[in-house]
Amino acid sequence: MDRMNEIIELLNKYSYEYYTLDKPTVDDAEYDRLMQELIRIESSHPEWVRDDSPTRKIGGEIISEFKKVTHAVPMMSLGNVFNEEEIRDFDRKISEVFPNHEYVCELKIDGLAVSLEYKNGKFTRAATRGDGITGEDITHNVKTIKTIPHKLREAVDLDIRGEIYMPKKSFEKLNKYCEEHGENKFQNPRNAAAGSIRQLDSNIAAHRGLDAFLYHYPLTPFKTHYETLMYMKKLGFVVNPNIKLCKNIDEVLKYIEEWTIKRNTLPYEIDGIVIKVNDIEMQRELGFTAKVPKWATAYKFPPEHVLTKLTDIIFTVGRTGQITPNAVLEPVRVMGSTISRATLHNADYCIEKDIRIGDYVYIYKAGDVIPAVDRVELSRRNGSEKPFSMIESCPMCGSKLVQKDKMVDYFCTNIHCPARKIESLIHYVSRNAMNIDGLGDKIIEDFYNYGYIRKFSDIYKLDTKREELIELEGFGNKSVDSILESIEKSKSNELDRLLFALGINGIGAKTAKLLCKYYTNINSLMDATEEELATIRDIGETLSVNIVNYFKDEKNLEEINELKKLGVNMTYNGKTITESEEFKNKKFVITGTFDGMTREEIKEYIELHGGLTSESVSKKTDVVLVGENPGSKRDKAIELNIPIWNQEKLYEIIGDTGNKE
Repeated sequence: MDRMNEIIELLNKYSYEYYTLDKPTVDDAEYDRLMQELIRIESSHPEWVRDDSPTRKIGGEIISEFKKVTHAVPMMSLGNVFNEEEIRDFDRKISEVFPNHEYVCELKIDGLAVSLEYKNGKFTRAATRGDGITGEDITHNVKTIKTIPHKLREAVDLDIRGEIYMPKKSFEKLNKYCEEHGENKFQNPRNAAAGSIRQLDSNIAAHRGLDAFLYHYPLTPFKTHYETLMYMKKLGFVVNPNIKLCKNIDEVLKYIEEWTIKRNTLPYEIDGIVIKVNDIEMQRELGFTAKVPKWATAYKFPPEHVLTKLTDIIFTVGRTGQITPNAVLEPVRVMGSTISRATLHNADYCIEKDIRIGDYVYIYKAGDVIPAVDRVELSRRNGSEKPFSMIESCPMCGSKLVQKDKMVDYFCTNIHCPARKIESLIHYVSRNAMNIDGLGDKIIEDFYNYGYIRKFSDIYKLDTKREELIELEGFGNKSVDSILESIEKSKSNELDRLLFALGINGIGAKTAKLLCKYYTNINSLMDATEEELATIRDIGETLSVNIVNYFKDEKNLEEINELKKLGVNMTYNGKTITESEEFKNKKFVITGTFDGMTREEIKEYIELHGGLTSESVSKKTDVVLVGENPGSKRDKAIELNIPIWNQEKLYEIIGDTGNKE
């Protein structure tokens, strides 16, 4: 055992020197020799195997499902800026509060955000961002990433955030393997990383060559972000070596200019630059909007524009009946993926840009994701190009197209249109809806055309078609049973997922969850009036009408009743809103620290009791909650004569409205 412990300490030391310090003290051959010796010892004595053993990074663990994880501190996304003017505007807003401040600039790694949890210096859990509040447990796969330490160099408890990515060489190697084995190649390194980290079998992830950079310690005890990064590096985390401390916004702009030119020289993909206020106390004072921090933003590189030929224009039908023109292109590489289709948005866009079949056009990825046509290269026209013409009938069912009031888009109004039904089914099984694995877009389309599924409830009857499905090309016992298992599992989803999945016009995932906080079962929502719904924050008149009309439709009611009979859950078991007079429709600002409750817990409590929360004090603020070390927000409240609640007052009221949990 002594020799095993000695080898583990040596290998962990060598990994730290190689990955974190970039100063290896032994060659690869010596490292591999020690690793093989360790494997032999552990094979002979499996009872000796330590959690922090380097052999744990080889893979081997298989899980049955991804468990949900609630983040101790929410994982928020960043706001975006796209040009110098917007960058300077970001700086101006900060300077209004703090005239003297520094920034830390970091390369924005194009990968998958991850949260790492350590207890007493030992790696215990990893989770995806998910919706920012709840993610998925991916510990078994993250354990296989060589640059993520299993044991820190200090015995500390912490929650660390970073980015898992796939280096360019690993991506090329993976796609070569896929090509040789007749498998579909990945479009880009980001998709490959995301697909790899969500494997149930850690052996797969272990052989994909994933890597990680760590960049955020939410509850840092240090005074600056830069100090925090240096401490993270000291602990054994790999911090990107290209971070830069900038004294002012002009230095930030120089950094952006430098890496805009150098980005393609890196061994990994980046899609921008992250800009953060360095001072942690300033960060806390600046706070957050509803979605993003005010003290940080991400500059996004201008999208790459590539010239190719537009060979045809085709029209697709969405689940709402919306008709979208799409360009058929000569295949071309754009930002790491091959593009042969691109959106043309709508008829007005095609006419305004004078896009013609046969044109050479510039293609880019909108938001670095969706392929779109930017403009025509007029110098390449030869007179053979065919002008754009909007169709008058649905390409799938032949129904006459209509334009709705004040809208530029055309719609197929035939609710029985096959294309609309297929898109609705695809939406129903999607990850943020009912999350049914195995039923991809192509399979849904095939099953529809084969007559196996025509409506949502048919999905839950596929078990009666098992023997037929097994006989289909590309299927077998294992794949069919996996699909059926996922279908069965989806029955227990919370009501908010079902509401989103039904495709009620205007109800997204967040709106569905909000509705469920007021209506905990489908029956109570079906009985709600337009007037009742319109009083709920963020619902409004138009959406209220959409909801009521949806549940008036007899066919929709029949489908919901059928789903009930098939065992699909129609209730919500999450936290609900119980309005109280102390909080209802009042806007609160929280500042300082509180014993017994975090700011997020207080915020959640207020919102669950009908109140609103904001990050800044204004004349519209009703109450400012003041804890220890409140900062300038307390002074602003006094200046504006806004009521102030201290911790005792808050807890007194909480005690009256219901015990804090």
